[in-house]
Parts: sequence; structure tokens; C-alpha cells
Amino acid sequence: METKIRQFRQEMGLTQQELADSVGVTRQTVNALENARYNPSLLLAYKLTKILGKEYIEDVFSFDDED
Repeated sequence: METKIRQFRQEMGLTQQELADSVGVTRQTVNALENARYNPSLLLAYKLTKILGKEYIEDVFSFDDED
């Protein structure tokens, strides 16, 4: 899985903690997501997508069949 969370978060001027607080997870979870060490639930992926101002989950996450 690849993610654009860091890119979009920085474009919005949000810290990892601010993003974490807005979706109800820890800063460590956001860090793990940004570094592709954690696969989010569908609900978390949806929340992140909306907070980051994107329409589709695929705008933020790219999943491949090998994972």
C-alpha cells in the first residue's frame, strides 16, 4: 500500500497530531500510515480521505494485489 497522507497533510498545514485528533487515532498511528507500516480500516481510510479534502479513498491510498 502506498499513501499520500503526508503530502496532503503538509499541503493543508496540519501536524500529525492535528490529523490524528481529527480522526480519533494516535499520532503514532498517523506516522505508521504515512510510512505504509499500517493498513487502515475502511472507516479510518474514509475519515482520512474526507479530512484531507479528497473525494475518493483511492486519491489518498493506492492498494495493490500483492499485499
